Amino acid sequence: EYSCEYGSLKFYALCGVGGVLSCGLTHTAVVPLDLVKCRMQVDPQKYKSIFNGFSVTVKEDGVRGLAKGWAPTFIGYSMQGLCKFGFYEVFKILYGNMLGEENAYMWRTSLYLAASASAEFFADIALAPMEAAKVRIQTQPGYANTLRQAVPKMFAEEGIWAFYKGVAPLWMR
Repeated sequence: EYSCEYGSLKFYALCGVGGVLSCGLTHTAVVPLDLVKCRMQVDPQKYKSIFNGFSVTVKEDGVRGLAKGWAPTFIGYSMQGLCKFGFYEVFKILYGNMLGEENAYMWRTSLYLAASASAEFFADIALAPMEAAKVRIQTQPGYANTLRQAVPKMFAEEGIWAFYKGVAPLWMR
């Protein structure tokens, strides 16, 4: 009757896969727009508007340049989606069991909020390293063109901290 039992490992895995598909694929699909947005934030004199940003990027890097940062975007947001969707269900059940059935029902909005915030805490930790690499690739000309180039360079320059400097702003949003 059901694809899996509620609260089973398969249930959590399916929720996680749903997160990978809904976050990883959608964020990767809008990489060109994100690339131009990031460049507009870093260099507003050069990238004056969305349309101008697309035009400058295509002139300088070709159409393929619009895909810069696709790999860390896909990996990072897939990991975020996996954690966000999967851990939300874990925390919802965990907190619900701690409250008891009646209190979980009465306080369900607060329960869902707490489960969501808890899941997002871990999801942002999973996202941060790839988001840091993506931003370097997209906004620092000549720094790196691929994830394989960016990660070792970032680690050599700043150590592990390079990948987690942005986690607090992620939590704040």
